[in-house]
Amino acid sequence: MNLKELYQEIILEHGKNPNNFGKTVNYNKDAQGNNPLCGDNVHIFLKLNDQRKVEDISFEGSGCAISMASASIMTDLIKGKSDNEAKEIIEDFLGMIKENPDLKTNLLKDDEKTKLMCLSGVKQFPMRVKCATLSWHTLVSAMENDGKEVSTES
Repeated sequence: MNLKELYQEIILEHGKNPNNFGKTVNYNKDAQGNNPLCGDNVHIFLKLNDQRKVEDISFEGSGCAISMASASIMTDLIKGKSDNEAKEIIEDFLGMIKENPDLKTNLLKDDEKTKLMCLSGVKQFPMRVKCATLSWHTLVSAMENDGKEVSTES
């Protein structure tokens, strides 16, 4: 199996059977996002403790395989991180998906980086970048607790 096939397999598996799907019990931050051009919708539920560590994170929504896989992978990688660590991972991912060839953070293990890198191929398709980044921008909104719905078109 080559790297491209592995990446496709990871996306398809997370797209069909997303991890952390549903509403986090006792969440204390949340945000909604949508991508009107693709029809993706995501609602991020976040439970931060008093030390601003992500105790739990989940999502609900619907959309294309890339959107759902990205949200699933994101929730796996952010759970257990401090808000500052989460922000570093978010910034690194958004940089990689738009322009950087690799991930720079040291906060992720090699297998976790591989999961994120499987989404790197979408940069060849500008319309799909919005699908891959929607949940990440929505997570930022939830962390900032600004109450605004995230849209890929604003």
